[in-house]
Amino acid sequence: MKKIMMTLMAGAFSLASAQAMAADKVTLQLKWVAQGQFGGYYVAKDKGFYEEEGLDVTIKPGGPDIAPEQVIAGGGADVIVDWMGGALVAREKGVPLVNIAQPFQKSGLEMICPKDGPVKNEADFKGRTLGVWFFGNEYPFFAWMNKLGLKTDGGKDGVTVLKQSFDVQPLVQKQADCISVMTYNEYWQAIDAGFKPEDLVVFNYTEMGNDLLEDGLYAREDKLKDPAFKESMVKFVRASMKGWKYAIDNPDEAAEIVMDNGGQDENHQKRMMGEVAKLIGDGSGVLKPELYERTVKALLDQKIITKQPEGAYTTEITDAALK
Repeated sequence: MKKIMMTLMAGAFSLASAQAMAADKVTLQLKWVAQGQFGGYYVAKDKGFYEEEGLDVTIKPGGPDIAPEQVIAGGGADVIVDWMGGALVAREKGVPLVNIAQPFQKSGLEMICPKDGPVKNEADFKGRTLGVWFFGNEYPFFAWMNKLGLKTDGGKDGVTVLKQSFDVQPLVQKQADCISVMTYNEYWQAIDAGFKPEDLVVFNYTEMGNDLLEDGLYAREDKLKDPAFKESMVKFVRASMKGWKYAIDNPDEAAEIVMDNGGQDENHQKRMMGEVAKLIGDGSGVLKPELYERTVKALLDQKIITKQPEGAYTTEITDAALK
């Protein structure tokens, strides 16, 4: 009997080992550090959704000195999380990025200003200092200023752009009249710093119709020509969106999983998960063509990209993932 049990255990171990060896390895590069913004991916890994699809997924956190476009260009990732502005700029420069899914269907970008300050509406921007993130996050802001007819060179007929760190210190220290925030992150940092919601003037990019597509999934066009890789991306997207749906339904548990993977401040992560859930839309990960076209037009109008991109997205991955 003991021999039979040992044989069965050995067989089970061999099967598990064979399955592990057969799993397709996929490396995901995030746009920022481990936080609720990427909760769906961490949940998909923790809950075994990737494993169920036969994938062995490595999730690499980002940071201030990490550009996802450069990482994938150098072969350090198979798929990245990126904002479409940055991805299309990289594509025009020779990195053949293709949007394969769009988990964030709404923008979380805002600009906030103290209500007791000089800015009450868009007409008050002229001559003011506005905090803006760079590293590919500046494109929605420049498109907005272009729409308003405001120059961004610091002249009296435009605005002065302060290259903002990823926090709210420029507002706290009065270095800027307004700063950039995300609904799920820096806005709440401002609240934690002592600002009350009623004390802020909020410009929400989505509500103003100035939103450009944010967290999407991008792979290299040349790699997508390989049927095996393409199938891996279908499995990856399907499992990722399953992870997002679980995270939305179980935000506190998702926040705990993020914490286990390096997230900071559990209460902040729980709050972030609740806000991120508002941006996921229908949870399909499908890119809406009209939002793509609007993003492209804004980038072209501002000359952030110089020509109409071709082949910059595909719906084949999400179409197959949804079947």
